[in-house]
Amino acid sequence: MNTKAISQRQDSQSAEPLLSPEQGGALSRRGEQLISGQKNYYNLPLIKKAHWKWEVVLYFFLGGMAGGSYLATSLADLPGSARDAALVRAGRYLSFACIIISPILLIKDLGRPERFLHMMRVLKFRSAMSLGTWGLSLFGMFCGLTAAHQMAKDGFLNWLPVFPRLFKALPMKFIESIGSFFGLFVASYTGVLLASTAVPVWARARHILGPLFLASGLSTGFASLSLILSLGRRNEESLERLERAELVAMSTELGLISTLPTVLGPLANPLFKGKIGALFRKGTIGGGLLLPLILRLGWRLTGKRTPRTLNIGASLLVLVGGLILRYVWIAAGRVSADDPRATHYYNAVEWKEKM
Repeated sequence: MNTKAISQRQDSQSAEPLLSPEQGGALSRRGEQLISGQKNYYNLPLIKKAHWKWEVVLYFFLGGMAGGSYLATSLADLPGSARDAALVRAGRYLSFACIIISPILLIKDLGRPERFLHMMRVLKFRSAMSLGTWGLSLFGMFCGLTAAHQMAKDGFLNWLPVFPRLFKALPMKFIESIGSFFGLFVASYTGVLLASTAVPVWARARHILGPLFLASGLSTGFASLSLILSLGRRNEESLERLERAELVAMSTELGLISTLPTVLGPLANPLFKGKIGALFRKGTIGGGLLLPLILRLGWRLTGKRTPRTLNIGASLLVLVGGLILRYVWIAAGRVSADDPRATHYYNAVEWKEKM
């Protein structure tokens, strides 16, 4: 072994001048160390960003809509009154359609269908992905039962010998009560899934993302049902109740969004600045929440029923805003993951809070 070469190398390394924190040295706590004038490690992402595409954005959106519409259907069917029959019928079919499409989008994003089946082999209570897979599957079962019951009532299954009577005899109130729990879980778990990662903007918003996605799922679910009823035969009483519920959900959503700058601090920059921020401010906050709220509240002050065109327009705005919300959070997560300063800031804040 060439001990002379090793000692020369050690001498050259020890002769390397120590850098002060102002120069970006090891004590700067910014993950930056300058060696011979070259930047090492700084400005390079410390974590991998999510490479999710449009399938995941749409999956998040449809899952929330399915949960919101299923809850509205269950609450409308609970009294057993026939006045909300159109709302109940629309909600059962809508939630079933959304929950059927959701796993297809998820499997397409996974690339290999067997990966979804592998996640069903075990149930890990500490894994948001595992809980989400099982919650999605169970919620799909309840949506299928309610849709089958409705199809039997509507006569779509009369060509089958025994199943129509079997499906009509299902205890719907019990099924819808349990199914609503899983519907709320599916609507909110996507936000919890994001917060369980190491991406700074997602992880720092861990106490907000779940409730925010739940409120957005409820608002989009109510808006989709309001849109369907407005396009068909109008049931003014059902639309009135949907409108009140939608106002509560949108107000809650706005309240949660308003806390983000305080909670996130500099980590909120990808959400509120640049092209992503402009889309979030104009598409979700302005066009998807504030404008529908102003239109609905303003018309309610007149004491008149909401016109069909206004109801359709407001519902469409809420739906578009809900879709943009999911896209913006995923896009902001990519930006945050690519920024090493965001990772260091998040670690420093979390460490300080635990001290």
